[in-house]
Amino acid sequence: MPGTLLLGGNGMLGRAIARALLTEGHAVTALARGDSGEFPEGVEPLRINRSDPRAYDRVARHDWDAVIELALEPALVAGALAALAPRARHWTFISSVSVYAENSTPGATELARIVAADPAGDYAARKAHGEALTRAALGERALIARPGLIAGGEDPSDRFGYWVGRFALAGAGPVLIPDTAGRFAQAIDAEDLAGWVARSGRRGTTGIINAVGHALPLADFLMLARAVAGHSGPVITVSDERLLAEGIGYWAGPRSLPLWLPRADAGFSLRSNTRFRRSEGTLRPVSDTLRGALVGELRRGLDRAPRRAGLTRAEELALLPGVEPRA
Repeated sequence: MPGTLLLGGNGMLGRAIARALLTEGHAVTALARGDSGEFPEGVEPLRINRSDPRAYDRVARHDWDAVIELALEPALVAGALAALAPRARHWTFISSVSVYAENSTPGATELARIVAADPAGDYAARKAHGEALTRAALGERALIARPGLIAGGEDPSDRFGYWVGRFALAGAGPVLIPDTAGRFAQAIDAEDLAGWVARSGRRGTTGIINAVGHALPLADFLMLARAVAGHSGPVITVSDERLLAEGIGYWAGPRSLPLWLPRADAGFSLRSNTRFRRSEGTLRPVSDTLRGALVGELRRGLDRAPRRAGLTRAEELALLPGVEPRA
C-alpha cells in the first residue's frame, strides 16, 4: 500500500485530497494543526504545529511514496523540504495561477512569466517562492500544481457558490448581475483537482501544470447557475460604472460580485488547461459542480451574513431600480 504524507489536509482541498488518496488505496498520514476541520476517517492525523523545530521528527523517519504540500508560508515549505525531500519519491506543491505576472492574455500556458518570488511578499509572491524552493530541493521529482478558483460544496470563500445560492434565495425575485460581455468564468471542482493530485503521485507526474477547469462565458455560467437553482425571476444587468460608483468590489470581499473582474484581466479566467488534461486530469460538467455548491449553500444558509464574497440581499436590492431594499 503506497504511503502518502499530506502536509496540511483539513481545509476543503486537503480533505478532498485525503479522500481521493484513500479511494486510490493509499495509506494517508496528515500532518497539520487540525484547526480547519476534521480529517477524513481513515487518515492517520498528526496534529502538530509545523513551526515547531521538531515538527517533522516522526515523519522524517520514513520513506514516502508521495508528499503533498498545501502550505502558503515559505518557512513551512522550507522546513518540510529540509526534513523530508530526501525521503520522498514524489512531491506535489499546491501553488496557484495567482503567481502569473499578468492576466491579460487568453489561453496563456505554464510558460507565461510569473511574479518575483518573495518570502515576505503578497500571496502570489509567497507561492512563487514556495515553487522555487520546491524545484531547487526536488528537481525532477516535483509536481507544481497551479489551480485557479477551486469550487465545491465545502468552499468557504463564497466566490463560486454565491451565484447559485443567490438565484436560489431570490426564487421568483430579481437578481443583479454585472455586465457579462467579454467576461468568463473558470473553476475546477475540488474533487476533480483532488483526484488528479492523488493519481499524479502514483504515476509520477512532474513539471508545472495549470490545474484549471474549462472556461465558460460568464453569461453562460450565470444562466447555468440560474437553471440549477430553479430561479424564475428577472435577471437585471447593472453597468460597471454604476457598480464601481456604489463601491462594489471585484471578485471577493465585502460588497463584491464574485467572478466579476476588470475586462483587462479576462485572461485570469482563460488559462490553458491542456497540460492538465494530457496528464489525465478529468473535469465534470460545471452544472454538477454548481449542484454541489448549492448543497453547501443550503446547508450554511442562503441568507447568511457576513459572507466572504458577494452582496447581502439587502445590498443587492438597494442597487436595483424600483425594488424595495428588503430581503
